[in-house]
Amino acid sequence: MNIIIIGLGGIGSILCERIARYLAYSTDEGVSLLLVDGDVYEAKNFVRQDFTRMGNKAEVKAADLKMQFSTIDVSSFPAFVNEANLTQVIKEGNVVFLCVDNHKTRMIVSNYCKQLQNVTLISGGNELTDGNVQIYVRKNGKDITPDLCSYHPEIAKPDDKLPEEMSCEELSVSEPQLYFTNLTVATFMCQAYYNTVVKGQYEKSEIYFDMLQMAARAQQRIVKQ
Repeated sequence: MNIIIIGLGGIGSILCERIARYLAYSTDEGVSLLLVDGDVYEAKNFVRQDFTRMGNKAEVKAADLKMQFSTIDVSSFPAFVNEANLTQVIKEGNVVFLCVDNHKTRMIVSNYCKQLQNVTLISGGNELTDGNVQIYVRKNGKDITPDLCSYHPEIAKPDDKLPEEMSCEELSVSEPQLYFTNLTVATFMCQAYYNTVVKGQYEKSEIYFDMLQMAARAQQRIVKQ
């Protein structure tokens, strides 16, 4: 089983350890885990991101997970994903966790996965106290659940930029984030993995939650022809 986690910030830094722990103790099959991020951890990130030292996020988390879970083949890809390098990152049959904070990356990853025969893409994102998780599954060249763009015009036609397209000034500005909200997204992404990949259940393809309302709902989406 080959699992890819793209984005090791607020959501991904939490998610990667939870997924690695489950994989390390739930299967005897060989598992590879690829961590992908071109950003670096800074002291200001400690408030909501799980890491042990400064450095490239993918490399730091890969080193940590190798020490904790020796039965998993963990590697890193220390770069932001784009249309040029996605073929190096995502392969046929992969399970992909997408933990990024921009719609343009979501769009190019979803569109790339749409060209594959078999892939599972689980994407999570959030605002300050609410968020959502999308589940996109393709089997034998057919969409089992909708791609990320189908019901989200803000992803299909993004007005933001890829991280590598942004200036240093633009990169330094970020929306306020809350650790508990990142943790909630990561937890729902783990649930999505268990229901979809482990149990093979595809009835629900999107989850919305609101921490202030202490509420969450799963939604069934129809694949658009």
